[in-house]
Amino acid sequence: MKARRERDGLLPRMEARPRKVGFTYRYHPVGGKPINLGTDRIQAIRKVLDLTDAGDDLGTIGRLWTQFQETPGWKRYSQYTRDDYTQCSGPLVKTFGDMRASDIDATHVSRYLRIERATAPVRANREVALLSNLIGFAIDRGEAKHNPCREVRRNEEQPRTEAPDPAQFAAFAAWLAGQGAQRAIIGMAAEYAAYAGNRKVEFLDLAWPQVDEKQGFVRVKRAKQRGKKRGEVIEQIGITPALAELIGRLRAVAAARRKDDGPESLYVFPTRTGSAYTQAGFKAMWGKLMNTALETKVILTRFTFHDLRAYYVTQYKGQIGSLPDLHANPATTARVYDRNRVVKRKAL
Repeated sequence: MKARRERDGLLPRMEARPRKVGFTYRYHPVGGKPINLGTDRIQAIRKVLDLTDAGDDLGTIGRLWTQFQETPGWKRYSQYTRDDYTQCSGPLVKTFGDMRASDIDATHVSRYLRIERATAPVRANREVALLSNLIGFAIDRGEAKHNPCREVRRNEEQPRTEAPDPAQFAAFAAWLAGQGAQRAIIGMAAEYAAYAGNRKVEFLDLAWPQVDEKQGFVRVKRAKQRGKKRGEVIEQIGITPALAELIGRLRAVAAARRKDDGPESLYVFPTRTGSAYTQAGFKAMWGKLMNTALETKVILTRFTFHDLRAYYVTQYKGQIGSLPDLHANPATTARVYDRNRVVKRKAL
């Protein structure tokens, strides 16, 4: 079995010969005598590629990233994860693209986290997670021997502790609504997240057939489910008066599009062309609008779109008195999303 594993990852016409300790490698050129390659497998592979003029980028992070996207494992990722990794690959490949996975050590990873990406420490953690996957992929292919990402402590991530202020959020939503067009759509998407508590990945492609006003609910697939539960948990969200009013405005926008001979759209929150927003496209537009709102003093404090999920949980608990069924693990809802700082209890 060990000899078979040693054979895995070798190039055609390479041979692994067992020794008392480890293996020695040879290459058999067509019509020629075997060429000794030494006992280091990675160096042996490089020598063969040099002999055949085929390996300048063997095991480089840039090449591994391309190959990684062709694996069955990549296809099993959700579209959200694939989009996130694709975004992470930009700065990662810019820094490590021409480096071989086998040449990267812990000092390179640490420098990337603490110095080169110091302005985006949380994002850097995600990028190093991708780097770790790529180096692990290289190990499977025999192009690296160990994974230095496992030796480096990640940047500390401070959890957010405040939900958006209701008055600030209302001012932001009203400001976007007053501008019309796509900015109004973004504003209404924010209102939906605040009222329903869904993640972007769960509702950016929300279609009108999922909105049943007669029965009084919206149906979406819960994201981030693992194993057999993937795609099986359906959230049925009851339509409240506030959500009903929002749906009415969204239907009015859809009717106005039809009246103006605009593109018909199946989606509740359509782009200008009628398609669903991508994660990256929505994120970019949200960032620009948030920056403008801060510069023009519409709001005084920045909040993320994901903070609207915490807004929902915090407001829900204040009104209902309990936490909503929002996560597979209720403790996660309490720890991450409940940002109510007032604890109510009775005296004796």
